Amino acid sequence: MTIHPYILSGGSGTRLWPLSRSARPKQLQPFLGERTLLQQALERAHRTSNQPPVVIANQTHRFAIAEQANEIGIEKLEILLEPKGRNTAPAAIIAALHAEQGPDGGDAVVLLMPSDHLISDAAAFAEAAGRAAAAARDDAILTFGIRPDRPETAYGYIKPVAEDASADIRAIDRFVEKPDASTAARFLESGDYFWNSGIFVFAAGTLLREAERHIPETLAACREALSGASVDIDFVRLDEAAFSQCQNISLDHAIMEHTNAASILVPDFPWSDLGSWDAVWQQAERDREGNSLSGDAIAEDCQNCLIQSSEGRLVAGLGLQDLAVIDTKDALLVMDRGRAQDVRRLVDRLSDGNRSETAEHCRVYRPWGWYESIDSGAHHQVKILTVNPGAKLSLQSHQHRSEHWVVVRGTARVTLNEDIRILSENESVYLPAGTIHRLENPGDIPTRVIEVQTGSYFGEDDIVRYEDIYGRTPERGGNSNSGD
Repeated sequence: MTIHPYILSGGSGTRLWPLSRSARPKQLQPFLGERTLLQQALERAHRTSNQPPVVIANQTHRFAIAEQANEIGIEKLEILLEPKGRNTAPAAIIAALHAEQGPDGGDAVVLLMPSDHLISDAAAFAEAAGRAAAAARDDAILTFGIRPDRPETAYGYIKPVAEDASADIRAIDRFVEKPDASTAARFLESGDYFWNSGIFVFAAGTLLREAERHIPETLAACREALSGASVDIDFVRLDEAAFSQCQNISLDHAIMEHTNAASILVPDFPWSDLGSWDAVWQQAERDREGNSLSGDAIAEDCQNCLIQSSEGRLVAGLGLQDLAVIDTKDALLVMDRGRAQDVRRLVDRLSDGNRSETAEHCRVYRPWGWYESIDSGAHHQVKILTVNPGAKLSLQSHQHRSEHWVVVRGTARVTLNEDIRILSENESVYLPAGTIHRLENPGDIPTRVIEVQTGSYFGEDDIVRYEDIYGRTPERGGNSNSGD
């Protein structure tokens, strides 16, 4: 049976700040291993189906998603771009409409899964998806319910119908929002409730029929958004005006709580939505004292702590208990693990103060590579730029600043007005204000450049863009940062 995998890659992962930030949220970060959560989801999809995965994503993350797929050898990948977040119901409808366009039509079986969950047993996941797909052919809309092992208040719960409790797949009695601690404990003790994983399997035609019944206006808006989509390089942009008319609602609230087709399958694999630093600690390998250490971290006389150094700086803990210490280059979080769900409040406060640390890391990724600020003052900025092989920056100019590029690794092709130069390591070039310029990497290894900017103003609006191979413009979600 053919399964068509669709991966949802939205959200900002606020509770995993400061590692997860809006410009590079948790699904694009590596947790508990070398692969990012998105890459792990792509690999699960590849193991589950011989059909290429489709990612439904925020347009801001499109190049990072494509790059991460390429890093693990997934070349046949379609990325559908949502112009704005509208929760999981519109995304599920878009997946069904998209799958319906294929050779299987309305019989196409869709596997809809988040990109930011931790599932360590890919074989068990594929087996469960296969069982769910067989049931989906009989007009069931299935969700995976995870057997709880603790009274968790951060998850929603599902209660199946009471009869035939030994059945592999059961109808759903009710959905329950995130409970308080006493209710969660009661759910755990009863054995009648399961965590709501947010993973769904359905036939495209079944979901579309139920959408017509329960949210017809959103279905119509999704049809128009997909039919009016445009191709942008390797991405498919849903029509913004139409998609904006979709209701902002989850699939559970929109359809699953109302349809008679809703069913639950309880799979046999470990699962976590990795929604907080406490969840990371729960899933991590820990020493005899209950500590999880990663990066250049050391603990002395500490118990049940999560200590992470992500930038190579030594982080040492002494006499700590039940804390999470997360160190990045520009932000340090120290908190009681029991307050893990409250990190969102801290990030909201930082956002209200327009702190850039909520959005970008010091290292800012672009489709051509990345740059990192290493020093700044009233009249200067210093950055490191790394340009991937074959990549090039925009052809651009600045009015208020000059730039000096020093090649420290690889080879650079530099455009200065009508002149083109090839620079090798330890060679440099000066670009006066007003010069039309571009930096390219014609070689086979990454090119690294030290960029020194001098002038009176370094704002993002001091740029005139003449050409960009990545199709980025301010009107289409591009970014005019220096070095973009």
